[in-house]
Amino acid sequence: MSSTVVREASATERAVIPPADRFMRRLLRVSSTDKRVVGSAHRAFRVAILVSAVRCLITYLAIPILIPIAAVAGLVAAPLSIALCLFAFVNGVISVRRFWIANHRYRWMYTNFMAVVFAVLAVTLVIDIGGLVAGA
Repeated sequence: MSSTVVREASATERAVIPPADRFMRRLLRVSSTDKRVVGSAHRAFRVAILVSAVRCLITYLAIPILIPIAAVAGLVAAPLSIALCLFAFVNGVISVRRFWIANHRYRWMYTNFMAVVFAVLAVTLVIDIGGLVAGA
């Protein structure tokens, strides 16, 4: 195994970075790359997906089953879903940043995938917040 050296990109290396990559690096506040971050990027991805899966299980499986059993579940469902959505969003941003810091070859594919996940989370948040406001 070879050791990876972390260094700033030279002027010629920066010149060949596509404009879209430069935009994403600025948006995510990524100034340099570090190949050692690849493992943590994959770990953050797994955590974000796991949180999203748990949120879906709770929201669409556990709560509909528990609502008839306990009326309190209706009061807990939306705040719990909102908290899990926010947690999944934060973990998603962290994992996208790590993919970009690692300069992972699939960073664009992952960024696009997470954009879809963020859209679903945003819709879920709007529905849950609307339900809380309407119920109050």
